[in-house]
Amino acid sequence: MAHLDFSKIKTYPLKKRKSKVRSSQFAQFCKKGASLERFLKSLPDILAVKSLKEVAQAIIRARRKSKPVIFGVGAHVIKCGLGPILIGLIQQGWIRALAMNGATAIHDFELALIGETSEDVDEALEDGRFGMAEDSGRLINEALREGVEEGLGAGEKLSLYLSQDKLFRHKDFSVLAQCGKLGIPVTIHIALGTDIIHQHPSCDGKVLGEASMIDFRKLCGIVSDLNEGGVFVNFGSSVILPEVFLKALSVARNLKGQVKNFVTANFDMIRHYRTSENIVRRPVLVGGKGYSLIGHHELMLPLLACAIQEMS
Repeated sequence: MAHLDFSKIKTYPLKKRKSKVRSSQFAQFCKKGASLERFLKSLPDILAVKSLKEVAQAIIRARRKSKPVIFGVGAHVIKCGLGPILIGLIQQGWIRALAMNGATAIHDFELALIGETSEDVDEALEDGRFGMAEDSGRLINEALREGVEEGLGAGEKLSLYLSQDKLFRHKDFSVLAQCGKLGIPVTIHIALGTDIIHQHPSCDGKVLGEASMIDFRKLCGIVSDLNEGGVFVNFGSSVILPEVFLKALSVARNLKGQVKNFVTANFDMIRHYRTSENIVRRPVLVGGKGYSLIGHHELMLPLLACAIQEMS
């Protein structure tokens, strides 16, 4: 077989080629003593940094338009000591609603009560002590039961409980307590059998179901307001909150009609199927934009918070 004659290949000038990267987008060396604003400007305007800034801009635009910015928060975010970052964003008016899974609420509750959380599972599992701390199970289960009797969902009841009861001496570290204090809607989405309080004799499945269902209906209402400019950010929940958000969006569209042209963002340490589909891709198929940013929560959430403040 004869070789092709390369002398007949057609070429064109480099300047006429479309390039995806320009030197104007490059990072700058950040010298000692630089301000936070200078640091953010020193980052390359490429890939994840570009996405981070666009998410921050979307949050800024949402607040200016009085559109909801909803944060879905997984338990690891609280365990990593990031509650104060969320509290700061809540106090400054950037976060307008919070959604949690059951584990997130439990860690936040324990921090408010004793200033500590996250037991050593490996050490406690062998003899069945894992998850059996009396205070967490009894107090949370009792609060949820009282809440259902009062017609309150899990999020509203626990946030009010933590913000008002003197028992919680460390409530300044509690995201739930700050939501209760400031009147920020918070919903807790409970999967039966997943949380340590479900192991306790004080647990009532009917209460858990009703408390969580009240919150699901509340979240559906909040999600319906995302239309034309809202933002939903998922931080660290790879299964429960992505599934709950997708169903809440479907209910909102069923009852309200159009809910589109909003922004979603998923922050996690690795890529997961449900977050990629249920947060980033599917919700914005009819309008809007979804972002995926991968990195440790203890780095990414402070970076996002700083970007929001410096760019606003």
